[in-house]
Amino acid sequence: MNPLKCIIVDDEPLAVKLIQSFVERTPSLELLSAHTDPVEALEAIRSGEANLVFLDIQMPDIDGMELARSVPSTTRIIFTTAFKEYAFESYEVSALDFLLKPIRYVKFLAAVEKAQQWFERTPSTEDGTSQETSASPATTTIYIKVDGELRQVLFDSILYVAGMKDYVMFYLKNERKPLITHLTMKAVEDMLPSTKFLRVHRSYIVALDSIRKVDRNDCVYIGDEIIHVTSGYADAFHQYLKQLTP
Repeated sequence: MNPLKCIIVDDEPLAVKLIQSFVERTPSLELLSAHTDPVEALEAIRSGEANLVFLDIQMPDIDGMELARSVPSTTRIIFTTAFKEYAFESYEVSALDFLLKPIRYVKFLAAVEKAQQWFERTPSTEDGTSQETSASPATTTIYIKVDGELRQVLFDSILYVAGMKDYVMFYLKNERKPLITHLTMKAVEDMLPSTKFLRVHRSYIVALDSIRKVDRNDCVYIGDEIIHVTSGYADAFHQYLKQLTP
């Protein structure tokens, strides 16, 4: 695989210099440009030449979240910030990873490896750019706030999600107690890839690969729970089952 072409955007010159030094140490990366002015960086990013953008969040004139919404779909974002409270919001703009300052090289390398994996499994168009498909989600994890701290959760570790008023409970494999966080079910549904998860009830989202059985009454057996698929979600669920049966 060819080196990933990248752009660095951070209003702090020292932060730019650090990430630039990381890029130079990493053979799988090629630096296109580095910017301390987000307005200046916008034109370079919109060209679509970069595979990857290392992007700070808190910047003058245009903050990282605003700039991220102008990034072409063929370009992936890795956020770099000193403020961990932005982690959840970063996944709303399909960020590939979230690096918390001060950034260590080992964490940087892990994010780059995640980017390589994403581009390897994403089909390329005729001009060589990557084309994201619904079967190739940009991320394999989400961050959720639990007891005031951010917790990284692998998609593959989730059994199902249950809603409870303004909170949701993430039930995970091999964990007795659920993770409880202040979110809506709609927000969680948007965060989770539709290729792996499906909403089957107003209050439940299930991991499709973890379903053990579906009975004649449209009850889903998953973990220690039996969840009834309600009428508003039955058509989508039956369509999913139809794809699995000969």
